[in-house]
Amino acid sequence: MFAELLRLRLRGIVDLSQRQVAALEAHYDLLLRWNKTLNLTTITSLEEAVERHYCESLFLGAQLPAGNLRVVDVGSGAGFPGFPVGILRPDCSVALVESHQRKAVFLREASRKVGNVRVIGKRAEDVEAEFDHLISRAVSYEDLKRSLKRLAPAADLLTGAEEPPGLGMDWDEAIAVPWGNARFLRIGRRIGPAVPFR
Repeated sequence: MFAELLRLRLRGIVDLSQRQVAALEAHYDLLLRWNKTLNLTTITSLEEAVERHYCESLFLGAQLPAGNLRVVDVGSGAGFPGFPVGILRPDCSVALVESHQRKAVFLREASRKVGNVRVIGKRAEDVEAEFDHLISRAVSYEDLKRSLKRLAPAADLLTGAEEPPGLGMDWDEAIAVPWGNARFLRIGRRIGPAVPFR
């Protein structure tokens, strides 16, 4: 059911191999099991999970430039958007940053067999590494402000706000996400020099 619904919702938008679909379905199955004891998501219906978690994440991944990018997902939670991006883009190295340690344990288990995805179990402002792109979903602009310009020169944010967030970035026009209402992808580039590490 998951695989069929995912392919249906992504038709004409993102093409996935059978192996990629199987990896995403394995993540979903693990998410359902762990969610019984660890509050990873409030989205429980299959249709909503496919659209909001997987399709939106894959839509973001499809907008990233070509090439071997170093991508950081800030506030990854249950792995969105970073885990699906890592599955879609095996040419990229994806770091899932999650400060909640039990969620970080889930992410490590979920990504154990995915060679290009790693988990950093700390707050984004404590990460001392540089990336090509920062991606995020459902993290407040206030929380992103502390690490955005320091971690990467470009950002791709899934958001419910059409208005540009500022944050010292030059933002392209919002791209409406194909599923649901009032969901947008914001793509921006850093203005000025990087903020140095402490």
